[in-house]
Amino acid sequence: MASAFPLSPAFLAAFLLALSCFWSLPEFSAAAASGVTRHYRFDIKLKNVTRLCQTKSIVAVNGKFPGPRIIAREGDRILVKVVNHVQNNISLHWHGIRQLQSGWADGPSYITQCPIQTNQSYVYNFTITGQRGTLFWHAHISWLRATVYGPLIILPKHNASYPFPKPHKEVPIIFGEWWKADPEAVIRQALQTGAGPNVSEAYTINGLPGPLYNCSKKDTFRLKVKPGKTYLLRLINAAVNDELFFSIANHSLTVVEADALYVKPFKTDILLITPGQTTNVLLRTKPSYPNATFLMLARPYFTGMGTFDNSTVAGILEYKNPSNPSASTSLKNPPLLKPTLPQINATSFVANFSAKFRSLANSKFPANVPKTVQKRFFFTVGLGTNPCPKNQTCQGPNNSSKFAASFNNISFILPTTALLQSHFFGKSNGVFTTDFPTNPLQPFNYTGTPSNNTNTNVSNGTKAVVLKFNTSVEVVLQGTGILGAESHPVHLHGFNFFVVGQGFGNFNPNKDPASFNLVDPVERNTIGVPSGGWVAIRFLADNPGVWLLHCHFDVHLSWGLRMAWVVQDGKLPNQKLPPPPSDLPKC
Repeated sequence: MASAFPLSPAFLAAFLLALSCFWSLPEFSAAAASGVTRHYRFDIKLKNVTRLCQTKSIVAVNGKFPGPRIIAREGDRILVKVVNHVQNNISLHWHGIRQLQSGWADGPSYITQCPIQTNQSYVYNFTITGQRGTLFWHAHISWLRATVYGPLIILPKHNASYPFPKPHKEVPIIFGEWWKADPEAVIRQALQTGAGPNVSEAYTINGLPGPLYNCSKKDTFRLKVKPGKTYLLRLINAAVNDELFFSIANHSLTVVEADALYVKPFKTDILLITPGQTTNVLLRTKPSYPNATFLMLARPYFTGMGTFDNSTVAGILEYKNPSNPSASTSLKNPPLLKPTLPQINATSFVANFSAKFRSLANSKFPANVPKTVQKRFFFTVGLGTNPCPKNQTCQGPNNSSKFAASFNNISFILPTTALLQSHFFGKSNGVFTTDFPTNPLQPFNYTGTPSNNTNTNVSNGTKAVVLKFNTSVEVVLQGTGILGAESHPVHLHGFNFFVVGQGFGNFNPNKDPASFNLVDPVERNTIGVPSGGWVAIRFLADNPGVWLLHCHFDVHLSWGLRMAWVVQDGKLPNQKLPPPPSDLPKC
């Protein structure tokens, strides 16, 4: 149960071929040059799982926790039939997939689709275009992604190689969070009282909490390696609410990819990964058998004012003994070495680490960052409050309000029908408005210490920004200090973006753009807005549809920290969103 299952390139190739032939032999034969069609079936059912000495029922896919891996190649078409057997409504998001001309498959409930109801099904149909690397899929409704998630691994096209040394084996490592209670009940109670939700009891690596938690030694992820080999670790942060530091004792890691995009390689002993981000690293094992085992640890980075899960998840890296391959160690009790992680609030480390990411920016993998900008936006990102309803006791700030979160002080209210459908059929009246503010309506000292009479109330609405096809866009995301400064991992659906600048304090539009990196900025789909600072991103609106921009802390998402972009069709057929599939769920 606790062993790793590394994937060798040869195994992956054989697996992919077998899977393709099994599911879609005609399509494999007809489309081998441009990609094959891969069929998956995801059955959403309840599953009993025991962690931390307690058994509970969770929502899971195909009886697996974490869920099954999707493995494909660049250019492949993916069809996933999702059948909902539980009482919860469900939808799945293919996090980081561009969804070019397939916006109906993006997955966020009430944005691109109504959720899949009990005993209903929906086929997610999309093609992987121009992407390769590590992504993941997860539920995109309420807090179901606490248990409904899994890796999405995109291999390069046949006869294409990695721009780094070929690894001996590849290993997905996916971080998660575990509650003893039902996460749906946790967020439901928090939204009712207006207070912060109860925090998780543990973090997990590939679903396992590890030996530092009570009753969990047997539930430990173990990565067994050989001396003198290179391993590709595909790191995924699927945690619900926490950014994580990660390190392996006495081993350096070489970062080679972020959010399924290659980066200039750099070495580090410690990395930071936010919810929604993926990072591929090369692990070069020691040249000879070390007669020791090594802890791999992850624990949170946090600067806010609320409570958080201040615990540490551990896995174990252990070497196979070349002289005795059946034994992992030659000592009965080899020393167990432990890495040192930064302080919980090590913002300077996070800033320095984030600044190391650069695109390859070469002829094969260019950095096509927009050099000119047609539309500029300035969004504040932070927490706020809603007044306590009459005749109700609230447990939010000052015990007189409910927590909220917003972009530009607009807290997003989910509609009761899907935005994309209402937009496509020209029936958006009464569903959403297109007057989302391009700048804060009331500028203030965003990162300063709020005064006692600061108005923390947000406005509430279902508002979007309309963009013409192929508009070049710049967004400055400015963190605020209202109710405490903290980092916000912001994810953009439907696009990758270039991180052209970041800094602390208030963004200065007259000075800061002069230092923007327009040569080799990192390209991502999720970026941490610095605690007490700002980040600037650019993207080209070349994908018609309705696309969310939101914080990937689910607690902030639940409080309304999201907005929507409506990208209009272009003039050419391949610049238009096709009609919805016939099985699109209805609200």
